[in-house]
Amino acid sequence: MKHIEIVVPCYNEEACVAPLFEAVERVFAGIKDHEWSILYVNDGSRDGTLDELKRLKEVKGDRVQYISFARNFGKESAIYAGLSNSTWDLVVLMDADLQHPPELIPEFIKGIEEGYDCCGACRVSRKGEPLIRSAMSRMFYGIINRVTSMHLVQGGSDYRMMTRQMVKSILLLTERERFTKGIMSWVGFETKWIPYENVERYAGKTKWSFFGLVRYAWSGFIAFATTPLRAVTWLGSIIVLAAVAFAIYTFIDALNHPEQRTGYATIILMLLFLGGIIITILGVIGEYIARIYMELKHRPIYIEKINTVKERKDSVHSDGEVSDAEN
Repeated sequence: MKHIEIVVPCYNEEACVAPLFEAVERVFAGIKDHEWSILYVNDGSRDGTLDELKRLKEVKGDRVQYISFARNFGKESAIYAGLSNSTWDLVVLMDADLQHPPELIPEFIKGIEEGYDCCGACRVSRKGEPLIRSAMSRMFYGIINRVTSMHLVQGGSDYRMMTRQMVKSILLLTERERFTKGIMSWVGFETKWIPYENVERYAGKTKWSFFGLVRYAWSGFIAFATTPLRAVTWLGSIIVLAAVAFAIYTFIDALNHPEQRTGYATIILMLLFLGGIIITILGVIGEYIARIYMELKHRPIYIEKINTVKERKDSVHSDGEVSDAEN
């Protein structure tokens, strides 16, 4: 009998963690050949999420494990913590707000049994989502698929089931600035996509603002695309050619109409134009240097405050030592 471990990042999801468990429990009531448990990762929530997780664990026992961060490190760090602490055969990654329907889990299991390494949920509609967010999302997928070697499926979500082999491969990538969708694509493995309709949050408000999503998209773009650096080289070359052409034009015009030209406006415009280009180029290069700087620090991706998974393992190990001594 295989064991499925469900990793759920949580940030201010007090009202959702228990309903999510109940929804998953109802799904697994009809699945007889797989054991299951949920590993919640509390990403420094400021509401009563941690208290709710403690209460849920008291009621449900080993079906519930949780990790609690010392502060908010972000969803990407929570995903990494959940995957690195998972131990069972199959791992499901899903959100706490029930926008990822647990009813898809049986479909995921079928896909894995068919020989796929990963089964993911692909949103076929964005009903209820602002139009500008949908348009920006489509544009992001189109751009990143063109300028990188990855292929991100339009509408593909983080909600997926993975084999232990794929999870281990994802954990080999230890960069601090993480973009999980890109990492999952980069490691390869065959993925089966299961379509589903967009679902509204069970409770609360989304933690992703428009500008937060833009920053996330930019982070993913920088993490996997070197195109901006190459574009800087081409831009510099184009500017040089344009400057040469403009110089030739100015020289010829000055010969034909020497009395009409002071050169003041031309100089100011060129200075402003070239100054803006230089600042833009430095900004792009600086973004990559900043990533190098952060990686060289080797800071931990997250810091735990509570980890019931390790506590359970330590308890089992301690019990085993006592039993050996008694024997």
